[in-house]
Formats: sequence, structure tokens, C-alpha cells
Amino acid sequence: MTLRSSVTAADAAHVWHPYTQHGASDDPIEIVRADGAYLFDASGRAIFDAISSWWVTLHGHAEPTIAAAIADQARTLEQVIFAGFTHEPAALLAEELLRRVPNGLTRMFFSDDGSTAVEVAVKIALQYWQLRGENRRVIVALENAYHGDTFGAMSVSARGLFTDPFAEKLFEVARLPDPVDADVVAAFERLLAARASDVAALIVEPMVLGSGGMRMWSAESMRGLRELCARHGILFIADEVMTGFGRTGPLFACEHAGISPDLMCLSKGITGGFLPMGATLTTEELFAGFRSPDRKRTLFHGHSYTANPIACAAARASLALLDEACDARRRAIETSHRAAATRFESTPGISNVRVLGTILAADLVVKDAGYLSTIGQTLKRVALDAGVLLRPLGDTVYLLPPYCATTADLDRAYDCIAEFAEAL
Repeated sequence: MTLRSSVTAADAAHVWHPYTQHGASDDPIEIVRADGAYLFDASGRAIFDAISSWWVTLHGHAEPTIAAAIADQARTLEQVIFAGFTHEPAALLAEELLRRVPNGLTRMFFSDDGSTAVEVAVKIALQYWQLRGENRRVIVALENAYHGDTFGAMSVSARGLFTDPFAEKLFEVARLPDPVDADVVAAFERLLAARASDVAALIVEPMVLGSGGMRMWSAESMRGLRELCARHGILFIADEVMTGFGRTGPLFACEHAGISPDLMCLSKGITGGFLPMGATLTTEELFAGFRSPDRKRTLFHGHSYTANPIACAAARASLALLDEACDARRRAIETSHRAAATRFESTPGISNVRVLGTILAADLVVKDAGYLSTIGQTLKRVALDAGVLLRPLGDTVYLLPPYCATTADLDRAYDCIAEFAEAL
């Protein structure tokens, strides 16, 4: 048995993959290396990573400056408990990142991933009001939202397929309509007229409801929600796990509306896709609400790998790459997307084409619409045969490429989608 076949056999015998129905899925593809916008399987086939390996790879796979920063840090300090200690990579990352986020955010709480960044934000929001002696216990969230798979994050996500098995264990939230479908600002006004004093926080995915189907909503609506929060003293949580670090055009999606949140959740691209990390950014006012000689006022939350030095070094290197040249590459991707959108709008089998920054999304015209539509799995297989990695959200297909993707790379993916849709 060769090494490669033994990898496949070991996987089949022992591994449980995420979001995978092992009773109905193809065998996983063994990837042996990656470079730039491409993955390479065990046979040597190149696959264009059109979705940034679940939206994490910002600048490209094996980006050399990030790889070097990781190697250098690993030889110096690989891990230290972050309770009672600090280190240069974490302190400087916090300083450098907070200089680039919307005004007013001054503190950074490290965690492990996007879901835990959301957990931290929700816990901060609820405990903050408890410490102030105010009985604000209600979190407000949007329909079709997705914020993660841990229990607090599931609670503020849309109820449905992902959360049904755990429904009785999730805490209740006040739900606003999907801003794509309804006047979410007016709905929030009605909710606040009835129970503003109960509401602790509103959580949103700025500009794009990601896993809910790449549903793009307006900056005007987001600005209206933020203004209502400010008027009623309600905390505004921006979940920028997917949208952060330039995915929608500006560095953070909140910038489209010219707003600053009270809490911001980051992950995915924070290390350029090299290592897991989550971060929850807050205002100084929130931090001060916990600061006290009374240890009972502590935020009792932490993770073993909080502020891991190697991950922090990767994040600093990735942040440094978000420069003017990167801005130009992102604009070039958006230009290509908009040209493809014009093509898709006249392509049979494609509807509701939308573009925001480096995200292009469209819906395939099928009878079994929704997340469990079989069309997504079929397109995924066809695309892989053509050397393109897509992972449709049911009948919604999207591209969210690394910033090193070329026009030729993107054209390859556009052709694959158009030809598939026409064949429908």
C-alpha cells in the first residue's frame, strides 16, 4: 500500500468530516500541497480554490512572508498561557489591528475561531448589563443569519436545519426579518417600542448574510439599525468573521455604512488562512464596565490557545500585506466579477446575480431550491472535474477567491458555472 492510498484508507476508517453526510458523499480528495490560488491533489492535479478554502485564505496559499513569520516565531516562543502573561506578537497585533478598524474599538479579546468570537461578544453584552444592574437579557438577531455552531452562536443564528436537533437547548432571541426581504429598520423600531429596556444587543452580519445564501443587504438599512441602537443605548455587534479584511471591498464591511460597532467579531482571514484565531473587539466603555478590584466582575471566559504566539505572528504578517497593492488586487477581482455578472444575467438557468467586493453570488434556477438542493452537490462535482473548487450553498453558487486570483483563474470558474447553468 502506497503512502497516498494509506492516507485515503486511514481517513475512511477514522475521520469524521465537517458538514459531511458520510452515507451520501464522495470520498474526500487528498490535497498534498498548495500554492497561490491553487490546491494540488495526490495525482498532481491543480484545483483553483475559488472559495478561499472556506473563506479563510486571503492572500494565497503558502504565502511566503506569512510562512516565514510562522517559522521565525515557532523557533522563539510557540505557546504561553495568556492569563497573567503577554508577549510581543499578541500585544503588537492588537495595537496594529485596532488602528485599522472603525473608530471607537480599543480592546481585543483573543479566542479560537469565529464561533467563539461570537460567544465572547454575546457574553460580554449580557454580563455588561448585569454588572450595571440593568435587566437587559434579550439579544436581537436577523432571520437567515449564521453566526457559528457553538450553542450561543447557534442561538443567535437562524433556526432551521443546522439548529433543529438542539432547539430545546438554545436560548430565545428576538428575531428581525431578513433585511433582503423586509424593512428591517421599521421592524426594529416596532420591537423597541414594545421592549427597548429589555434589549441588551443586536447582532448582524454586515452587508452579507453569508451561510444564509450570500444574501446582500443595504448599507442604509445597516445604518438605520445602528442609529436605533445608539438612540436606545443598545449594544451593536458586528459579526465580520466572513466580511472582514477586505472581502466586501473596504477593509471591514461596517465601512460601507460609515458606522462603528460596540463589538466586532473577527476570524477566518485574520491569519491569512494559515492558523485558527478568533478576536472580539470592544469599546473602552465596555472594558471599563468589567474592570474592578472585585474579582466577581471578571469576564470568566478563556481558551487554552488564546493569543497563541505563532498565530499572532501569522496575523501580523497578513495584516501587513493588506496594503495599497492588495487594494488594487481586490478592485481587479470586483471588476472581473461585475463583468461576469453581466454575462450571468443573460445566462439561462441563473438568477438573482449579485456582487459585493470580492464576492460574486447567484442562484441556480431549480425546482428543489434551498440548502439541501441536490444541484449544489452536482455543480461541485462538475467543477472539480474542471479543476475548480466550488462549494455551493444549496442552489446558491458563489465565488470568494483569494486576492492573488488572476483574471484567467476567475474566467475559468465563470465558464464552469455558465456552462453548467446552460446545461440545466
